[in-house]
Amino acid sequence: MARPPLIGIPCCARTLGAHPFHIAGDKYIRAVSDGAGALPLLVPALGGSIDPVDLLSRLDGLMLTGSPSNVEPRHYGGPASAEGTLHDAERDATTLPLIRAALDAGVPLLGICRGFQELNVALGGTLHQRVQEVPGMLDHREDKTAPVEVQYAKAHPVRLAAGGLLARITGREELRVNSVHAQGIDRLAPGLLVEATAPDGLVEAVRVEGVPAFALAVQWHPEWRFWEDPPSAALFASFGDAARVHAESHGRG
Repeated sequence: MARPPLIGIPCCARTLGAHPFHIAGDKYIRAVSDGAGALPLLVPALGGSIDPVDLLSRLDGLMLTGSPSNVEPRHYGGPASAEGTLHDAERDATTLPLIRAALDAGVPLLGICRGFQELNVALGGTLHQRVQEVPGMLDHREDKTAPVEVQYAKAHPVRLAAGGLLARITGREELRVNSVHAQGIDRLAPGLLVEATAPDGLVEAVRVEGVPAFALAVQWHPEWRFWEDPPSAALFASFGDAARVHAESHGRG
């Protein structure tokens, strides 16, 4: 039986109680294991202690997860964050170089929520820090007082780009998605193509132009109960297929 591809999941650096941890949410790990049919490898948020090129030579895919933290605005020339905003400097120092190296190496990449924003920042784009305060934009945040299944329920439609990768993967022209974010893309990075937009025009999915491998990111959370949602299941299956192709091309299949 063929060996499953190895997909790296960069961790968040968090302090739980009195001790620091490197963590990743179970829902992302299960989406890689069960949705993509791959072996998840948690990558510690060690920043410059990790050689991105060496690490990626051992991986068949890279998935960037959501997180309660936001990319530090210094990485995109943004104003200082509002008081109380959670940041994760160790994750920034790990993921931003990994993204650029993965694209250079042709390693398949999937970004989700924070990972979607990281991709835009890594390639030179900027972010809205509070989308709900931008004139003409919707409030894309969840109700944090609601049960988690309500927070992650479908919230609004997104229109998929005709002929785009996401439209081909899902076989749809429009999806209904959850909405669990306050930040979003302001200026789109060079080299990114829009794959989906919300009703207010906010970019909700992108792909990287001109790279040989799968390189797609979405603002919503397809990992949430992906097995109940055919488009989400198709997205992870397609990512897994790309990782398998990469593994075979490097003699690891």
